[in-house]
Amino acid sequence: MKGLEFLFGPASESWVLAYLLNSLWQVPLVFCAALAAGRLARPAGPRMEHRVWVGALLLEAFLPFCHIQLNELWQRAWGLALWFLHGSAGNGETRVILGAGTASRMALPWHTAEVLAAIALAYVGGLLYFAGRLGWGMWITGNLLRRATPVKPAGEAARRMAWFREVLGIHGDVICASTPLIPGPATVGAFRHTLLLPTGFLDRLLPEELDAVLAHEFAHMRRADFAKNLLYGVAALPVAYHPLLWLTRRRLAETRELVCDAMAAEAIGERESYARSLLRLARMLSDGSAPKILHAIGILDANIFERRVMHLTRKNLEITGGRRLAIAAACVVVAVATCTSALALRMDVTEPSTQNPAVTGTQPKKISAKESEMNLLSKVAPVYPVEAKKAKVSGTVILTATIGKDGSVEQLKVVSGPAPLKQSAMDAVRQWKYKPFLLNGDPVEVETKITVIYSLAK
Repeated sequence: MKGLEFLFGPASESWVLAYLLNSLWQVPLVFCAALAAGRLARPAGPRMEHRVWVGALLLEAFLPFCHIQLNELWQRAWGLALWFLHGSAGNGETRVILGAGTASRMALPWHTAEVLAAIALAYVGGLLYFAGRLGWGMWITGNLLRRATPVKPAGEAARRMAWFREVLGIHGDVICASTPLIPGPATVGAFRHTLLLPTGFLDRLLPEELDAVLAHEFAHMRRADFAKNLLYGVAALPVAYHPLLWLTRRRLAETRELVCDAMAAEAIGERESYARSLLRLARMLSDGSAPKILHAIGILDANIFERRVMHLTRKNLEITGGRRLAIAAACVVVAVATCTSALALRMDVTEPSTQNPAVTGTQPKKISAKESEMNLLSKVAPVYPVEAKKAKVSGTVILTATIGKDGSVEQLKVVSGPAPLKQSAMDAVRQWKYKPFLLNGDPVEVETKITVIYSLAK
């Protein structure tokens, strides 16, 4: 594709298409896993559930980037385990590690290549749109902050602010400002905390409601939620098109509010009083006609008041350390299983091309083949040469081979390795038989790398 190749390099189109293709199914996979893990983590409290959704968002964004060959990692780990467990075997041993392969790419019809190019361009255009929207929202937030009127609380409000700053451990100054353009209190600022309030808002609050507002917003400041929210927005840009990413961010915001509610209620010391104040604030701020700040963090961000109030008023069950550890371990198992499945089922996209080698006279380019696609039907194990064992020769022999269209090993060459061990490795590998590798339904030749490790007693 000429557009992306010009801007980002020759492999940009296949890279973009591979990310898009894998994110289409990996995001739902991670989201479903996060639903299960979040359900498991809920008894341990909102903090653990919130961490589950933070991890889900990061996995949804970065997992489609990952291209780790699990088979090769497993084989190397197994080889190391065998070395430590059986390295003292007097007769010596051999281990084989199969590598990935490359095959000649077959040209796609021109219309297929053009469709793929259009999809890649549309995805990049959408990515730029979401990035621009994020930047525009930040500009609006900064402009609103610059136009706000500074407010210096006095009397009881100033004393309550100082108290909650100390209780919640807020370091640095907290600036208060008012503006008529927001419907409710909000926290703004990644490095300097600013509490934005609607004009005349403090004059309308009862003491309990003032405590609820200050405790909740200071909890956001203590957690640096404004900076985190911005970081999550940037990290999620590559999958911002996906509807399940939107649901993930909604769950993340909901659990974030539960965490801040718990912190605020603990700072106030009265969970039920805080819950009543929360309901009164919701009724007071129910007018949604004023424009909302796109990236500020406010007390009424998540529309889950029923769950928030129920969480505050229900009897708080104490989770023991052992049970909490078990819940965390179960969530880790779900995450590892999800990542392993996503990496094992990852799909690669080769660079679309309309060139026909028969017409242009150029050699066809190569595509990658995973280890899982290199199906070995019959394998002869290399024999450790007696002379090499007597001379205490050990080491690694690296071979390159071409797998023919019928699956037989052709053009076998030694890349490196000790001389006494080379022939043994070649004699064994030459007898192997692979399942023919199919590309677009037709068998093609595949170039691959084979590693044979010879080890003696320690």
